[in-house]
Amino acid sequence: MNVQEAFLAQSQVCADFGSPFTSRLCRLVAERLAPGDPVADRVLNWPGNPAGRADALPLRLAGALHGLIVENRAPALAAVYPPNDGHVSDDTLWDAVLVAFRDHAEFLLARLDQPPQTNECQRSSGLCPGFLTVAARFGLPLVLSELGASAGVNQVWDRFEYRFGDAQWGEDASPVKIAPDWSGPPPPIGPVEVLARAGCDRAPPDLSAEADRLRLESFVFADQPERMARLRAAMRLAQEAEIRVVERDALDWLRERLALRFPGAAHVVYHSIFWQYLDAAAQDRASGWMSRAGQDASETAPLAWLRFEGDGNAPGGALLLTLWPTGETQLIGRMDFHGRWVHWTGWR
Repeated sequence: MNVQEAFLAQSQVCADFGSPFTSRLCRLVAERLAPGDPVADRVLNWPGNPAGRADALPLRLAGALHGLIVENRAPALAAVYPPNDGHVSDDTLWDAVLVAFRDHAEFLLARLDQPPQTNECQRSSGLCPGFLTVAARFGLPLVLSELGASAGVNQVWDRFEYRFGDAQWGEDASPVKIAPDWSGPPPPIGPVEVLARAGCDRAPPDLSAEADRLRLESFVFADQPERMARLRAAMRLAQEAEIRVVERDALDWLRERLALRFPGAAHVVYHSIFWQYLDAAAQDRASGWMSRAGQDASETAPLAWLRFEGDGNAPGGALLLTLWPTGETQLIGRMDFHGRWVHWTGWR
């Protein structure tokens, strides 16, 4: 896939994800970007694979430009960005982008060197029902281990308020309100006790650092203010809970976590849109370690593997749950990649 094709493909993805502005921006880059300045030349001569599932070049550029907005660096660009873009022509928007390329080249080039990083708290739309299922199945408190945790906002999933159709769960006063378009039966509503939570990431953002928080915000699509508000509120909750994501290789960390014993608790290993970043050999190793750890599980010290990942099927991605000591795996639902809807089937 070449650079132009990558931006056109990302334009369609953004349209499907409810971001017409980012879709428009990616289309303009595909149609109009020409060599002649450092930022354009860097994009057009990208040395790797620019595709969304590889280097994600379109998201790097979109996030870099939005970073100028969230950091208040480019008032002229902000004037044509949401919510001010309603009557802005393609020509006017593109002219402002080119000015940003020229005036903020150093910032943009530095950001292009870094892969995108998101922490989509609305994916707890499907993760939370999975945790509720584990708690209901075993009647035990939970110990949480998250792979690819980013800043850790989905480690405080139990501090959000949820609406699952007509069912409600969570903290009524939470600033994070999650109400996906829900289909299917309600999840098992009941109390959940979390004994411990931990997570790892190759490059975890530090929520105590304003620069890291702003960078996470920059990867929220510029025309999705509700999503931005949820992220900001979730980051505050994670800070208050003193969540600390360790900087580790995921497989090394997983092996260490699986070596621990948690009698009287259900150990839940979980991840969301993480698996695709492992090569086939790493996936096989992780799966093997989970299976071997499951052999030591019992009804009083069970192991669960909850994951939300793309599986090549539509719509959305798969919510899969494996429970040991039986080792049974079930598809418990499907979810939009940003958690906007959940098609729930549950554990049967």
